[in-house]
Parts: sequence; structure tokens; C-alpha cells
Amino acid sequence: MTRAELFSQIQKKSSFLCVGLDPDLAKIPAHLKSELDPIFSFCRQIIEETADFAVAYKPNIAFFEALGPKGWESLQKVLDVIPKDIFSIADAKRGDIGNTSSLYAKAFFEAMDFDSITVAPYMGKDSVSPFLEFENKWVILLALTSNVGSLDFQLIKDETGKPLYQSVLEKSQEWGSPENLMYVVGATRGELIGEVRKLAPEHFFLVPGVGAQGGSLADVAKFGMNSTCGLLVNSSRGIIYASSGKDFAQAARKEAKILQAEMKGLLEIYL
Repeated sequence: MTRAELFSQIQKKSSFLCVGLDPDLAKIPAHLKSELDPIFSFCRQIIEETADFAVAYKPNIAFFEALGPKGWESLQKVLDVIPKDIFSIADAKRGDIGNTSSLYAKAFFEAMDFDSITVAPYMGKDSVSPFLEFENKWVILLALTSNVGSLDFQLIKDETGKPLYQSVLEKSQEWGSPENLMYVVGATRGELIGEVRKLAPEHFFLVPGVGAQGGSLADVAKFGMNSTCGLLVNSSRGIIYASSGKDFAQAARKEAKILQAEMKGLLEIYL
């Protein structure tokens, strides 16, 4: 998917919502667990009920990998039911030496045909560049994340006083462009989103941490939106586990619609 196509979806739906698909067998509704493929059934119904409001879906690969070969089959089935005009994100956080990264890229971009993949930058250019060689595919690079442990490294300052995350943002823009490179920027970092936007004015950000983790959607838009929106705000637990009953998909739709309505208002303010 191209940048223009993604922005077109944002405009069409008045939404920059990404729905995170984290199908935990311990949390999905009990009535699904007797089905042949419960996590696929769970994800399929979530997708069917929220596709009106979502511009992206983000399967968390760990929830599928943990189930072994059947999990990979379920993942492909989930990917196949995501509408083709909706951006797909393999939340895999890969990142290894060049030849290994090349094979990871082939796995997710060729064998499975995801639009994008999350990538860890710690090993540098040769671990990221192989993912950037695929036309109309995206790298979503970890930059400033919302987890507690992010403080261990990402805010460490060098001898000039520059935090590590800023060095990652600056250096990585030599490898890719706003047409194939996005950044993960956590919503719980508040005003720091504005600092990231100054360093990457044209790039899209994938923003986790809104909802269950306490991030403010209004602050994300205030500090992070650019002329083409530039944001994909992810909500996982707040949508997919809105209900544990047989109405789980309808409850997910309700929560997605609430977020989309707020996003529509923010787009009207900032675009």
C-alpha cells in the first residue's frame, strides 16, 4: 500500500484507527473455544464488525507463534480476511543481521503479503535495509515506545546530550523515506511526541498506548498530526476485549466507533 492510498483511507473513513489483534486463548470468549480455530474465529468477527472504522489491523505475531504450526495457519487466514484496502501490520519486531532480515522480509512481505512489519533498530542499518527493498511495503521502526522498560535505553543521552531515540530517528531517515518508513511512538510519552514530530515531520507514526495504557488521543493528535494525518493510533485490549460474552464483536464495534468519532473531530481540527 502506498502512502497516498493510506491517506485516502484516512480521509474516506475520517479515522486513523489501527485495531490490534492480540487473540489470547485465555481471554477470548468461552463459547469460541470449542471451535476448530478459535483465534481465527475471534479475529474474523472483530474484523467484520470494525472494518467500517479501522484503517489498519495489527496482528501481534506472538499470539499466533505461541500455537505452533496451527498458529501460523490461523495468522494467514486472519490476513486473508482483512480487506485489501485496509493497511496490515505484522507486529513481529524483527531485526537481525542482513541475510536473516532478508528472509524475515520475504516471509512477511512475499509469503504472507503483509503491508508492513515492525522492526527493532538496535543492530543498525544492515538489519533494517532488507525490509526496505520491497516496493509498496513498509518498515515500522521502534523509536520511542510506551513500555516501562523503554527508559532503560531510549532516553539515555550521549556526550552532546542527545537521547538515543533521537539518534535512531535521525540516522534511520538516511535508510528510508516517508514513503516506506514509519516509527513506533508511544502515546504515553505525551509531549515527547512533539519532539519526535520535529525530527520526522513527514513520516507516519504507529502510536500504541491509547486506551488501556492511559495515553491521550487528544494529546497524540495535538503533538503528532501533520498535513497527511501521519498517525495510526492503535487500540488492542480496549476494543477486542470490550466484552467477554457472545456480544464481543458488537462490543468491539461500539468501542471502535467511539474512537473513530473522536478521531473525526480531531481531523477536522488539525487537517
